[in-house]
Amino acid sequence: MVENIDTSLIDWSRAQFALTAMYHWLFVPLTLGLGVIQAIMETIYYKTGDTFWKNTAKFWMKIFGINFAIGVATGLIMEFQFGTNWSNYSWFVGDIFGAPLAIEGILAFFMEATFIAVMFFGWDKVSKRFHLASTWLTITGATLSALWILVANAWMQYPAGMHFNPDTVRNEMNDFWAVALSPVAINKFFHTVLSSWIVGSAFVLGVSAWFLLKKRETRFALGSIKVAAVFGLVATLLTAWTGDGSAYQVAQKQPMKLAAMEGLYEGGNGVGLVAVGVLNSNKKAYNDDVNPFLFNIQLPKMLSFFAERDLNAYVPGIVNLIDGGYTKSDGTIALSAEEKIARGQMAIKALANYKKAMKDKDEVAAKEHRATLEANFEYFGYGYIREKTDLIPPIGLTFYSFRVMVILGGFFILLFLVAFFMEKKQKFEKATWLQWVSICSIPLAYIASQAGWIVAEVGRQPWAIQDIMPVSASVSKLSVGSVQTTFFLFLAIFTVLLIAEIGIMIKAIKKGPELENHSN
Repeated sequence: MVENIDTSLIDWSRAQFALTAMYHWLFVPLTLGLGVIQAIMETIYYKTGDTFWKNTAKFWMKIFGINFAIGVATGLIMEFQFGTNWSNYSWFVGDIFGAPLAIEGILAFFMEATFIAVMFFGWDKVSKRFHLASTWLTITGATLSALWILVANAWMQYPAGMHFNPDTVRNEMNDFWAVALSPVAINKFFHTVLSSWIVGSAFVLGVSAWFLLKKRETRFALGSIKVAAVFGLVATLLTAWTGDGSAYQVAQKQPMKLAAMEGLYEGGNGVGLVAVGVLNSNKKAYNDDVNPFLFNIQLPKMLSFFAERDLNAYVPGIVNLIDGGYTKSDGTIALSAEEKIARGQMAIKALANYKKAMKDKDEVAAKEHRATLEANFEYFGYGYIREKTDLIPPIGLTFYSFRVMVILGGFFILLFLVAFFMEKKQKFEKATWLQWVSICSIPLAYIASQAGWIVAEVGRQPWAIQDIMPVSASVSKLSVGSVQTTFFLFLAIFTVLLIAEIGIMIKAIKKGPELENHSN
């Protein structure tokens, strides 16, 4: 039923896409966060007329421009890979997946391209009001660009607003707003953008702290710290709130991902949330008797609360999800992995029989096979799964990445809170320890951001589209050698771009802002 697939081709194709996505995500968060910060600073200039804020905004705008340019380049390469490396995926769901990406290109990207030129080159050439509007519209365009990309990604996690057309063997959109406004899409958008604001705030805070350590541009540094601390504190608190929403959506739509995030093998009622834990590497099988943890500290019943908003709610673990038989929150009995695989194979076979019946012009048989297909289509992707254990994502990477993200999120709440009060009491300038912590927080912000995407993407394996299409059925028929070659080619190009960007940024930062000591 399923043709033999070279697993090394799948692994290399996944590695290439992961490489591109992770490099791209080094640039996007700073664009989204720094864009809002520079717009806030220009708004202060517009309101006060103080040239200091104009020149402060221009400095951060320069850093924004350096980062923005390279982010666009890596993003374009990533989108092209859907056609080159994942052509089966693009064929199967291109009518749906392509829609938000097309809107992103037509609306958001052109919006950015139109106003970014005014933002960079329109100082003193257009009115203050029009320039301020151009700055806000540029970052709005970048944020809308993120929105439509995240809508596309969310649909892969929770395919809604679609139906399968057996005549074209393609999924087609039947409800645009169900795709665009799905709870997963909305929550993913806010959580991702707000977390990007943290990266931008941490970057501004750290660079400004460097100026204080060097005893340079003190007013510029303290002014930037004031904006970054307030903006960052708001962003961290809102990110924590949307993080709770994300956990709830994962529990409802992707229970296996939640189980991997928590290292939860045996579910139950009133399940605790693992605050700190170390996984046991001796646990080899999902259903063996080995304790999954060497040690762990739990918050009693909190996983049940976050998953179902009920302290005593049932939360399934990996064993339960594979074996089935438990009662779901909607009152139905969960199917086992074997049952889902069997129904998926039934759907795939029904599709082949339908195509044959249509070719033979046997309408009665075609109608019968189509009914069988539609009755089992929700398990279509399971028909491509060879072993039930393939449904379990990498536990260790998902578990630890989730905790890195959460722990660093708590760290940044504390950092911005301390920075806010120290700046307010005019003690930041003399707090050398806080300046060093702020500088060191820059890479930590990127690590937290990357860890979040690892949880989102690694945790949903083996699915390209949840329950509908596994990664193994999505890959293009390419030679492994060609994918390996392009992987290392991209690795070299992206590394050079990253080094170049860091070098240009450092040079711009060392040069510092061009400040004037008077007001308009």
